[in-house]
Parts: sequence; structure tokens; C-alpha cells
Amino acid sequence: MAQIAEIASARASAPTLLQRIVLARGWTRRAIAFCAGAAGALALAPFDFIPAMFAPLTVAVWLIDGVADGEDAPRFALAPIVSAAGAGWWLGFGYFVAGLWWMGAAMLVEADQFAWALPLAVFGLPAVLALFPAAGFALARLLWSTGGARVFALAAGLGAAEWLRGHLFTGFPWNDFGMALTSAGPMAQTASLVGLHGLDIIAIVIFAAPATLIDPAPRSARRIGGTMFAAAAVAMLMFAYGVFRLGANKTEYVDGVALRLMQPNLPQDAKFRPENGAKILRHYLDLSERSTNERPSGLAEITHLVWPESAFPYVISRHPEALAAIARALKGGVLLTGAARAESDGDGRPGKIFNSIEALKGESIVAFYDKVHLVPFGEYLPLEELLRPLGINHLVPGIWDRGAGPRLLAAPGLPPVAPLICYEAIFSGETIQRDAADRPRLFLNVTNDGWFGRTTGPYQHLAQARLRAIEEGLPMIRVANTGVSAIIDAYGRILQSLPLGEEGLIDGRLPREAAPTVFAAYGALAFPALLALATAMALFGAARRRP
Repeated sequence: MAQIAEIASARASAPTLLQRIVLARGWTRRAIAFCAGAAGALALAPFDFIPAMFAPLTVAVWLIDGVADGEDAPRFALAPIVSAAGAGWWLGFGYFVAGLWWMGAAMLVEADQFAWALPLAVFGLPAVLALFPAAGFALARLLWSTGGARVFALAAGLGAAEWLRGHLFTGFPWNDFGMALTSAGPMAQTASLVGLHGLDIIAIVIFAAPATLIDPAPRSARRIGGTMFAAAAVAMLMFAYGVFRLGANKTEYVDGVALRLMQPNLPQDAKFRPENGAKILRHYLDLSERSTNERPSGLAEITHLVWPESAFPYVISRHPEALAAIARALKGGVLLTGAARAESDGDGRPGKIFNSIEALKGESIVAFYDKVHLVPFGEYLPLEELLRPLGINHLVPGIWDRGAGPRLLAAPGLPPVAPLICYEAIFSGETIQRDAADRPRLFLNVTNDGWFGRTTGPYQHLAQARLRAIEEGLPMIRVANTGVSAIIDAYGRILQSLPLGEEGLIDGRLPREAAPTVFAAYGALAFPALLALATAMALFGAARRRP
């Protein structure tokens, strides 16, 4: 191929590693793509080694360089597009195996039923998710050219693929490439402008830009480093904006709200056993009533107690003795808790069952919210009619129904609450009812990451929940069964937290909301605008290099 020959001859002085990546074929090429993708997972929580993201995205440019047929070749030639897609699949497979291996831990909670699915969780899911970067590489190849413009082609193709991954088939926007920037100190504040999917495009440009420092064509010499300079300038602007935003906005608090967050660290294999119900409730109450340095009188001065997702192995509304015990402990306060909620079908027979947040005051449930985004294979079974006869079931006992949609939770004594149950916290721009009369003033995120033990998964979940606070300018109360529980302010600062895998309490105050962010007001426009810009830059670069 013309461009490969050009790379080999015109830039013979290029580093041997670059030559090997661009010219690699067969299993060598696949191994390079897989290892580069796996290295990128080190940029994610809890490692947060941000430079690791240079590996997959810089290598991505060189891998697509290796299938380019030169500027005069037909843009829609099938062979290079298929080859680019193959490289993208292997890179994505490595990235998702290294970033999502912890999902296999859920299959070992009830190993007698689900251990057989361990390979599907560790390798099968990444294999499916890798189809998205494969499509992204193929689209990038359609926009490809020499010089710095190809970085924008990668940003357009891979950025579009990441958006699709977050929306198709109910979406799975876990560990987007843009998440590498969310642990980069003040740079995460850019999410208040463009959101997660906007960060994807920016991150791809920044982390792919070093590939342009060695361009194959001598005529590009004057422009060597131009794209790298532009990417560095964007990164510096992001950093400066973040420093200014954090420095100009100190954490302020809502008067009259005294919070207590309870992290029970309950073993997952006992949590859904109805026979453990009384014991679990006693454990929750004993832990919740403990005195702390901040609150020596225990619950006496607490206005709002928060328990995690799926707190009970039964429908609490059907257990008046449990409601009475909670009311006695609260002494007039309010409990916000994850719980199963049942609806009758009107004839007194069991109806729908929801994974919910319920607000309890006295012995009454005074408000509730039903989970909308159910976890595939966890809380519902896709293609149930086909898979259940094969013996395939979902992990969480029971049949869960989907809630009606995002809405506010009206909890006594709190400003309007945007509730998020577990998995719902990963969906950028979909966490708030935009047409509500009142803007929410805080997020309440209850979750149960106990399925995944002491792995990287709960830390990744926390990072994504924190990003929702930055995007929307809302504080977050986050309570997890095994951790990480935290109070997060409206700028993403973690004010208090409990470590993963430990029992404990957080006594704290409720941070105030920030002014509505640009993303909160115009979030629907951010990603399309950046995608259009990246595409235009790629096409402009390609046009300039054609006779």
C-alpha cells in the first residue's frame, strides 16, 4: 500500500517501535492493539494514572495509519475499512477486559448458580462492547488523511461510537475514554460545560495528539507538532478553567439539615434471604443509632438518615412491625432508603415490583421513586422468552419492573431531590427531569456494589457518580452497601467518604447547589457541536492534502 511504503522509506529514521506498530500484521498487530487498550484502563479509577490513556489513543492513530491506502485511494475501499475495524475491536477488547474484569465477581456471589457465566462476564461482555470502537475505527478510516487532521478523524469516529455505546440497547456508558480526564484534578470541571460525551471527543484529541509528532510525509515538516500544540493548549485552558471555577466557589451548606449516611457492609450472599430480614433490620438500626464524635447523641440530632439500595430482603410496606421499629429509632427524623416497592393490580393480587427509594416519616412511607434504568442480566433478562428456557436467569432475585421515568423525590425537610438508584448514576444528561417545574437541588444516589467485592468496580462507579455532580452543578449524597459512600459538593469535591469494604457512618451537612451549569442548560447541544467540529476539521485536513 502506498502510504505504508512511504512510512517505511521516507521516514526510515522513525523509532523502531512506531515502524513495528504501523507495519505489524496478523497476530502481532492484534496483540499490539489488545495490549495498548488494556494499558489505557490504568487511567481509570482507582489507579488514575492519566498518562496511561496515551497508549491506546496514540497507538490507535498508528494502527489506522497502517491500513491507509494513501490519499488518492478510494475513500470507501472495503479492505482498509475492515482492517481498521479489526484493529479497533482488538483495542476495545483489551480496554474492556482490563477495565471491566471485576464484573466476574458478581458471578461468584451465588457460584452454584452463576459460576458458569464467569467467562461471559469477563470476556463475553467486553467482546460485545468492543464492537463500538471497531465501528469508531471504521468511521475514522473514512475520514482519514495524513498530518494532524487524522487525530480529529479519530475523535469524530471514536467519539460517535462512544455516544452510541451510551445510548443503544438502553446504553452502557461505563469507562468512556473521557473518564480519564475526570481524575485530572481541575480538568474535570470542563464536564460542567460539555458533559461526559463532550469530554470523550476532547480526551481523544488530547491523548491521540502525540502520534502526530512523527508524520510520514516530509511536506508535513512545517506542521509537525501543530496538532500537539493545539491539544496542549486545550488541556491548559481546561486546567485554568477548573482552577478558576474551584477557587471562585467554596462549599456552602443548607441550614437545618443534619445528615447521617449508614454503610452496613452487609455480605451480599445474605442480603436477599428473607429469613435474614429481622437480623438485617436490627443490624441497620444498631449501626444507625451509634454515637460518633460529630454526633455523640446518636440519632437524636439527625434530621435525615440514609440507607443504601435494596436495604431489606422483603417489601417493607408489608411489615408494620419494621416500620414501627424504624419510627421509634428516628425520633421524628426522616429515613431515605432503598427498598422493594409493590403495587397491587387492583384486585388485591400481587402486581408490579419496583427497585425504589422510599422516604419514611413516622410509620408512613411519604414519598417514593422507582428505578428507570434496570441493569441488563442483573435486574431484568433481555430476550427473556428465548433465554429463560435455556436456563439463563438474571442475578437479582425477583422480577423487577421499570419505573415511569425520571422525576423528583419530595422528601420532607429536603429541597427537591433528583434520585439515582445504582446504575442510573452513569447516564450523562439523563439523570434529571428537564421539564420539571422546579430544578432539583441535590442528587441522592443509593447503590449496592457489594456484588463486586473489593475490586476496581465500586471506585469506577463513584467516579461516574461524582461526574454527574460536576455536570449538573448539584451536590450528591451517595450511600453504598459496601462503599464507597460519600458526601460530594456541587463541584465534585468529595467532602466526606467511607472506605470500600468497611462498616461505618458519615455525619455531615448538605452542600448547597451551584448555579445551573452550561451543560445543565444546553447539554443536548454540546456533543453534536463538538462532533461536528471534529468532523469538519478532519474533512478540511483531508481536502487540503488532495491535489
